[in-house]
Amino acid sequence: MRSDNEDFLEEDAPDIESGDGENAGLYEHLTLTVDRNQEPLRIDKYLHIFRQNSSRNKISQTCRAGNVVVNGTPVKQNYRVKPGDTISVLLSHPPRQNVVVPQDIPLQIVYEDDDLIVVDKEAGMVVHPGHGNWDKTLVNALAFHFEKNGLNSDLDRVGLVHRIDKDTSGLLVVAKNEYALSHLAKQFFDRKTQRLYWAFVWGNIEEEEGTITGNIGRHPKNRMQMAVFEDGSSGKHAVTHFKVKERFRYMTWVECKLETGRTHQIRAHFKHIGHILLNDERYDGHIPTRGQNLPKYKQFIQNIFEAMPRQALHAHTLGFKHPATKKEMYFESPMPADMANTVKKWRNYLEN
Repeated sequence: MRSDNEDFLEEDAPDIESGDGENAGLYEHLTLTVDRNQEPLRIDKYLHIFRQNSSRNKISQTCRAGNVVVNGTPVKQNYRVKPGDTISVLLSHPPRQNVVVPQDIPLQIVYEDDDLIVVDKEAGMVVHPGHGNWDKTLVNALAFHFEKNGLNSDLDRVGLVHRIDKDTSGLLVVAKNEYALSHLAKQFFDRKTQRLYWAFVWGNIEEEEGTITGNIGRHPKNRMQMAVFEDGSSGKHAVTHFKVKERFRYMTWVECKLETGRTHQIRAHFKHIGHILLNDERYDGHIPTRGQNLPKYKQFIQNIFEAMPRQALHAHTLGFKHPATKKEMYFESPMPADMANTVKKWRNYLEN
């Protein structure tokens, strides 16, 4: 049984229409057409008929956040549906079956107020429970933190807006009430957030900056990987922009900006262009691309893997509009110790 449950979406995991695999299962996009025999009815009551496991408050806050659109126009909860109306709804955080158990686990909190909390997640921590990791996750830690501090929220559980892989470090924002959750979910859905990732990849990338474009879908042979389909025959449209931060001859430090948010997008895109993430075992990044026959280099790489025992990927920045104040918020996470130590080792190796 896999231990890194959210590091790969299950085959039957719900997908949202935006295709943002990193957010699949955290919110859903519904499109409904009102029956021709439907009598006028408040839209919050109408939607509650279709989503009885969502509270009336949840639906009302979803309307308030502008996430309920009728015939192309956002509406409030007192709008009365008419026959033939086309309703588009972005509902955050569909209910799950498992119960979250609060657990006293240390958290690195970057920012917190009444509406949200920004956490700098360490590598190795699973974001939410499921599929072999029912406890000791970020969600369990947050549930304890909220309970300890007497949070009175209209959420029935921790309000995850997005997620990152188990072995990816960096910034995450979590909502503390239903309105904040709906508002933030819409920003991620519309790709209006600001996020940059740092990655170490094998080889020396020739360009100083560039763009990788290619549909990403499940690998036809290895179901634990995602693959790139340049001809568009499968998968979903994906675009990754990158800039070189520093070169180490056999490894390159790059900064990545995602135009889309597919599952394993950075990992799959860089493997596609021949530059796999350092020590990304799932994508064969634990195998050096050259120098295997050189004893000193081989030993050096073993030291690197000991210093960096996971894929070299870090969610460095996070920017979004605050749901209550509408102020632009921006956060940066410093390079974690294992990645910083890896940079130091490479610099020393090349100098000597």
